[in-house]
Formats: sequence, structure tokens, C-alpha cells
Amino acid sequence: MSAKKENAAILGVGVAACAACCAGPILGVLAAIGLGTAAGAALFGAAALLIGALAAGFVMFRRRRRATTCTPVAAEPVPVKLSGVRAPS
Repeated sequence: MSAKKENAAILGVGVAACAACCAGPILGVLAAIGLGTAAGAALFGAAALLIGALAAGFVMFRRRRRATTCTPVAAEPVPVKLSGVRAPS
């Protein structure tokens, strides 16, 4: 065997050993990143739903409260006199 082929064989064995040794941790890190992404998306989605529900509840509460507190001042029609003068715009 020549020196070039022997060096290539040693390099090939080193690459194979590295791939066999490091594949598990690399796949573990990639899986953790994927699970972290899924958990983050679920967390932010749930937070958005919660904020939306609180905002809708606040708006409904304000509308209901405003409807019960507003009472008409005059229950009868009020006459309005029309004039020919227009207000400046």
C-alpha cells in the first residue's frame, strides 16, 4: 500500500468513528431543539388565546356596564328649529 492510500484509510476510519460516536448527541440536540420549538409555539399560542379571551371579556363587561348606566335624559321628542345659516366647517 502506498502512503497516500494508507493516510486516506486512516482518515476514513476516523470519520466513521466520529460519525458513530457523535451521531447520538447531535440527534439528541436536534430533537431537543424541535421539542423546544413545539413547546414555544404551544406556549405562545395559549398566551395569545388567553389575552384574546381577556380582551373580549373586558369589552363585553364595558358594553354591559355602559348599557345599564346610560339612561335617556328626555323620554319625549325634542323639537329642533331649522335655520338657513350653515355652521362654518
